[in-house]
Amino acid sequence: MEIFGNYIMAIVQTGGLFAPLLFISVHLLRPLFFLPVVFICVSGGIIFGVFYGTVFSIIGITLSSMIFYIVIQWMPKTSKRLIRMKKKLIGKHTELTMTQISLLRLIPFIHFHLLSLCLIEITSDFSDYTRSSLLTSIPLALLYTSIGGWLSSLSPMHILLSLFALLLLIYALRRKEIVIKWEDFFPSSTQ
Repeated sequence: MEIFGNYIMAIVQTGGLFAPLLFISVHLLRPLFFLPVVFICVSGGIIFGVFYGTVFSIIGITLSSMIFYIVIQWMPKTSKRLIRMKKKLIGKHTELTMTQISLLRLIPFIHFHLLSLCLIEITSDFSDYTRSSLLTSIPLALLYTSIGGWLSSLSPMHILLSLFALLLLIYALRRKEIVIKWEDFFPSSTQ
């Protein structure tokens, strides 16, 4: 994935006037290559800077969500499978608000299109979905593109020091207790 990401970044950087269109196309092709949205947004901040990277990412994320809306209407089996997964993860009777979806999109490990499905459930039609998708993609694009812009201004030494500090923080905040189940400690004699 890293080689593919570097390859795409090289193409976008040498694209000239077509670089924004190519970058938005990468957003549209992202689900096919299993690239995380965060990776694309951070790359946009590195390549285009914070302002233009955010604008291009918002356009790409919104277009990707619109394509998802259209495709999910054509694929009822996939739609039912996603709805079952949503019910297992979020709950049968739980409907998320637009603000909750916007905040959940900031978490990199939550499936982007599962949240788009939640957005479909709370909107009335395609135009309402498109507006809601645009609004919920703004915090995601702004935050991670800003991180990309910040990373592009750092020297390699500062990046290494930041990563080392982050690793120390993760180690310091780890869970410091071990839970052993009764069955694991005392195996039952019936087995």
